[in-house]
Amino acid sequence: MPAYSEKDNALSTKLLTFFPKNTNISTHAALIVVFDCCTGIPKAIMDGDVITAQRTAAASAAATKHLTNGIPRQLAILGAGVQARSHYHALSYLYKFQQVKIWNHHMDKAKLLAAELGPEVEAVPEAKEAIQDADVIVTVTNSSVPVLQASWVKQGAHINAVGSCRPDWNEIAPELMHQAVVYVDTKEAAVKESGDIIKSGATIFAEIGEVIAGKAAARTTETTIFKSLGMAIEDTVTANLVMKKLDGRT
Repeated sequence: MPAYSEKDNALSTKLLTFFPKNTNISTHAALIVVFDCCTGIPKAIMDGDVITAQRTAAASAAATKHLTNGIPRQLAILGAGVQARSHYHALSYLYKFQQVKIWNHHMDKAKLLAAELGPEVEAVPEAKEAIQDADVIVTVTNSSVPVLQASWVKQGAHINAVGSCRPDWNEIAPELMHQAVVYVDTKEAAVKESGDIIKSGATIFAEIGEVIAGKAAARTTETTIFKSLGMAIEDTVTANLVMKKLDGRT
């Protein structure tokens, strides 16, 4: 995943593997190589897993900031892996949630994550129970079939749909995809890579960057979905922040 940021004068490539059948180890593994923009000589090799987790959660936090309806008080997370953890921290940086509920296919993992994150976080045995009355919902599973149903979601909730990153997988029920206002990080990738978009045939309203730039409306009174696939430029910008820290520039 190569990208160049002219603004930051930053150039990097991420090498990513995805092995969905992995058990007890991560399904994703990544390295980021940072290059000198003038010479093309490699400057650094970074662990890409941490950067991927942080930049993905940061993108969801940005989408939530622009699309959520009022001040959210209840957060639901479907999934209990790396992205569940990073999304909890990113969203909690923006908002003080009164209650957080986590559901996972394996209840023991949900309990472990809840115990790690704090007393306001509760592991629940059913996905529907986690979703009830949630203002913000995060789906971070590798499910090939929907784990989030339309009838569970209250009007005006915001959903960050992050998992199921294959064209033949979908976390979100097609009915919900059609009922909600759908935003994506990039339309070009979404129609090729996102099973949630492809299998439902849902209409994409806008890219989240268009909302941030004031070119598209944030329809906050309606139920909104941000379908995140990730972009290489996010890795490049984040890796550049790391380089600045190493250079003592920030």
